[in-house]
Amino acid sequence: MITIRTTGILAAAVTTGLAVALGGCGSSGGTGHAHPDATRATTAAAAPRGTTVRSAEPAPLAGMPPVLDPKDLYAADRPGRLSPVVKKFPSRVYVPNTNSNTVNVIDPRTYKVIRTIPVGVQPQHVVPSWDLKTLWVNNDRGNTLTPIDPATGKVGKTLDVHDPYNLYFTPNGKYAIVMASLDRQLVFRDPHTMKIKKTLPVTCAGVNHADFSADGRFFIVSCEFSGELLKVDTEKMKVVGQQKLPFKGAMPQDVKISPDGRTFYIADMMADGIWVLPADKFTTPKLMHTGKGCHGLYISRDSKEMYISNRGEGTISVFGFPQNKLIKKWSLPGGGSPDMGGVSADGKVLWLTGRYNAEVYAIDTTSGKQLARIPVGSGPHGLAVYPQPGRYSLGHTGIFR
Repeated sequence: MITIRTTGILAAAVTTGLAVALGGCGSSGGTGHAHPDATRATTAAAAPRGTTVRSAEPAPLAGMPPVLDPKDLYAADRPGRLSPVVKKFPSRVYVPNTNSNTVNVIDPRTYKVIRTIPVGVQPQHVVPSWDLKTLWVNNDRGNTLTPIDPATGKVGKTLDVHDPYNLYFTPNGKYAIVMASLDRQLVFRDPHTMKIKKTLPVTCAGVNHADFSADGRFFIVSCEFSGELLKVDTEKMKVVGQQKLPFKGAMPQDVKISPDGRTFYIADMMADGIWVLPADKFTTPKLMHTGKGCHGLYISRDSKEMYISNRGEGTISVFGFPQNKLIKKWSLPGGGSPDMGGVSADGKVLWLTGRYNAEVYAIDTTSGKQLARIPVGSGPHGLAVYPQPGRYSLGHTGIFR
């Protein structure tokens, strides 16, 4: 939510140039938490002496679709609220198998694999594009991206992209961001052609997951191998903050912002829990223990819960946003290695890969009951449930706004 603050009495004159610059910030109608490193802008260019003028924090990232509800960033993700772009797409679950170099396609109605697509070497994630029209398979060691048309299932021309461990998109759709984990780079690219626009070297090791602030002006990145977090200015494409997590051997994974935009949560597979980081301050986060091998984070369709996969113990913890605490814990019968995935369009099923068990789990989001355990290729990782509700995609296995 934009915070309105009362200023003191303005000086007699404010330059016309400043007024023009402020007017050019744009007003997309979106609201959210402002970039804490940015200078607050005065809402009036000039005012009579003695007038108290209110100032607002910077507008959301230029070109970003307006936030529908400042209290709920996931308001566009309600059950069945499919964009016209994806409404006629067949419902499928796309599973990248890192060791088999394939993508298995599951029909969620029958829980059966209906197709296997050969792709490049070590596919890590299946990522919906910002415009929702394409699914990108991240072939990390193959240094390629394989596009899949989710309307027809047709596989497009493979693009050469170096070290595409993971893929995100800026909230305005201007850039794709490749998480080049081994290259130690964030590579900003054209979201369609994937041509490089800017390469941002980083000093941490293993950049892998991210999520954006409510206003889209910055994003938080986890660095798996050095146990660090980065704060990156979206528009300037520049690292503006970096910190080491206060746990020896920390290995941060998935990142997700809370529905109200006030908190970032970062899964940590070695600290066995989620780090809780205030969105308006890049201070040392606090650890909340969830379970061994904490890995993936997924928001429920009503924005009231977050599902947390604990890969090392075969469980899923459930965090309640209204209660601000862990409220449930589900165990997979016979164990397993729940990793990455997503929630069905109707919100009734949580889909997760079994990373070390060559299987996929379908879990009832009301009871936690396992609905199906489906054999797939070796090393299944970042599966995408598609289509899902939302106006646009921020990437990964499906972060929709």
